[in-house]
Amino acid sequence: MLPAGPQSRAVYDAVIPAAEKGALLIDCSTIDVDSARAIATKASAAGFEMVDAPVSGGTVGAANATLTFMVGGSEAAFGRAQPILSKMGKTIVHAGGPGNGQAAKICNNMILGISMIAVAEGFSLAAKLGLDAQKLFDISSKSSGQCWSMTSYCPVPGPVPASPANRDYKPGFTADMMLKDLKLAQAAAQTTGQATPLGAAAESLYALMAAKGDGPLDFSGIIKMLQGR
Repeated sequence: MLPAGPQSRAVYDAVIPAAEKGALLIDCSTIDVDSARAIATKASAAGFEMVDAPVSGGTVGAANATLTFMVGGSEAAFGRAQPILSKMGKTIVHAGGPGNGQAAKICNNMILGISMIAVAEGFSLAAKLGLDAQKLFDISSKSSGQCWSMTSYCPVPGPVPASPANRDYKPGFTADMMLKDLKLAQAAAQTTGQATPLGAAAESLYALMAAKGDGPLDFSGIIKMLQGR
């Protein structure tokens, strides 16, 4: 897993000429779709099968081998990669051709970033109104407000014992990493001409969080900024 497109391109520029014949190349980085497709094209031209296979599930999923892999590549390459990835993940999904794993990842994380802000705003407002966080969780987790950001990663201490909120927002998945993925989503939205106003707003809020020095915190820690802490 590498930080961004330029690093992945540089690494595979070295790997492709040196790899053994018949090797399967798997890149689990979260990078821009164009870089993933450019690397796959070079690999294919050199006779290699390759998949882009970004992950979701964070450090807990990695420790428990329950990660989700979103895989882009040919059917043949996916067939070779699946038994390898299944050693680390519980859900392995073939998202389509080269780069589609990256497309799935940035769309998923845009949804996640937006929904976490919504949950944080809801719990912050509840506190101001004198509504106990556990009571709101008990209601919303079984009602129309239910989402993963609430039920698995609740941004207030208490309702979900495994959430980073109970560890002073020790990551998990840092706000800096969320900002990186939201930037990738916005770049893709601009390239395709797709309007994503909530995605743009989420990027701006996480950029503000990072500018305040809280980028290393878990992304659920954005509730601290919303509450003025």
